Amino acid sequence: MTTARTPDETTVTPGDRPADAAVETIQREMTAFARRARASAGRMHPELSLVSYTLLGHLEERGGCRATDLAAHYALDKSTVSRQVSALERAELVERRVDPDDHRVQVLHLTDAGRRILAQVTESRRTAFRERLADWAQDDLVRFAAYLERYNAWQGAEPGGDRG
Repeated sequence: MTTARTPDETTVTPGDRPADAAVETIQREMTAFARRARASAGRMHPELSLVSYTLLGHLEERGGCRATDLAAHYALDKSTVSRQVSALERAELVERRVDPDDHRVQVLHLTDAGRRILAQVTESRRTAFRERLADWAQDDLVRFAAYLERYNAWQGAEPGGDRG
């Protein structure tokens, strides 16, 4: 049986290395988190899947980018990104513009409608996170945020193309 501990403590579990048990717990809990995130995305806005929300957020953060850049950033097939971008274009949430520096390249940008919907969903998600984390101590929140940043900053090769 694994006991709860702070990140700096070590607890030996009979018959199991603590790190192995911790990795299993992390994997299980992150999978549950991903499932909840996908399920809640549809409730936040009916037109916006979690993937669409993520792509719109990336476009906003970058001030626009090429579809191939999206594919590379998320380690997705270009055809997968193309389908997602086409759906966002049909919904008039993104538009293609010619790159002023290279007229052969088209850059994806949010439309005004895309910005509005992204802002609505972002605020809904922010509220949901604040409610879920309302009783956490500030030190715990800061530490958790730092751990997530550290985890997501890893640049190593992922087995089977898994970005998780």
